[in-house]
Amino acid sequence: MDRIIFFSVVVSLFLALDFYNVMGLKSLSKAVKFTQTLYVVVSIFSYTALVYMILYNLNHGHHLSHEVVNLVNGILFAIVVFKFIFGAFLLVHDGARLLMAGFHYVKGMMGYMSADEVFLPERKAPMTMLGLMAAGIPFLSMMYGITKGKYQYTVQKIEVELPHLPETFDGYKIVQISDVHSGSFDSKEKVQTGIDMINQLNPDIVVFTGDLVNSDKDEIDPYISLFADIKAQDGKFAVLGNHDYMGMYRSSKPSEYRMDLHQKFDDMGFDLLNNEHRRLEKNGEIIHLIGVENWGDSRWFPKEGDLDAAVNGLSHDKVQILLSHDPTHWEKIVRDHAFPVDLTLSGHTHGFQFGVKWADFQWSPAQFRYKYWAGLYKENNKHLYINRGFGFLGFPGRVGMWPEITEIILTKAPQEI
Repeated sequence: MDRIIFFSVVVSLFLALDFYNVMGLKSLSKAVKFTQTLYVVVSIFSYTALVYMILYNLNHGHHLSHEVVNLVNGILFAIVVFKFIFGAFLLVHDGARLLMAGFHYVKGMMGYMSADEVFLPERKAPMTMLGLMAAGIPFLSMMYGITKGKYQYTVQKIEVELPHLPETFDGYKIVQISDVHSGSFDSKEKVQTGIDMINQLNPDIVVFTGDLVNSDKDEIDPYISLFADIKAQDGKFAVLGNHDYMGMYRSSKPSEYRMDLHQKFDDMGFDLLNNEHRRLEKNGEIIHLIGVENWGDSRWFPKEGDLDAAVNGLSHDKVQILLSHDPTHWEKIVRDHAFPVDLTLSGHTHGFQFGVKWADFQWSPAQFRYKYWAGLYKENNKHLYINRGFGFLGFPGRVGMWPEITEIILTKAPQEI
């Protein structure tokens, strides 16, 4: 009963929003019939598509996606955003009209306006057009994001200077990917383009920093052979992200679930580090690669990561590179930890899959949720790099925050005198 009431309230609010927006289009006197008809047709489509998607998920589940499902979901999301932005613009405009009406009323009471003068100004067509443009820009951006942007793989190249990096590791190349979310993929061919870009970088090692799936381990099955094709001279390494635990926690046999998940990493050729470390050796010189299970500051995210266990037995005088999915782990524990982790590689935020990145400038709603959300940071002589993600989740697209492959070059910094 509660769900029915909630659903009825939500539907009523959307219908009220649609009615308000349609009435707002009346100010476009020369095109009012066309714009109102178009709005109604699009709304009918969106409601019909929503019912279809609900029935589809009930009948087929939602572990695996395909292009039509993602496209419809993306269009629905874009339409909802358009309606809210346009409605908000009309609301601000009407608020200004009401304020003006109040001002006119006071003037009339004081005898400065005659009773037959208009008290409530009409909506202005230019303001309505401005509202349509304000709503149309993000709508078109999201349409690009769900058709092209979600597979618009980009390589972000960074250099990390480490004063005590061994000479033989100067120029060592680490390629990082994160947040695959394989359950959202809908095209093997397009994912393959990202795999090819990784291999073209000829990495020394490839690291994957968590969230292989959305909610179930079997989502990766259609793509295991693709990720198994990733090549790296000194190996491929991975850690778990918060989404990788979802199926484990729901399973009646969590230990068997975990073993099967680990086997999938083996099948892809990734060495899964669960609060463990590995030695990387070149010409007798060593750096340490450390991997922890997920640790997130939010109450909803697993806190399985144990840095103390992962670094047990390691000396402090080597370069230490940590794989940890959630950057809040670096903020809350790693940054101020006594053990000197030189570089932490994380993901998790996706850059909210929406934002702007231009040269050194970047902006995203992610910054209102996370202090450290994308790119390279340095505090207390410890570096953090946050990858924007290889896949997508929720909104089936990306706008501005394109899927990322990170090429990290370790360089030996000059010794301070």
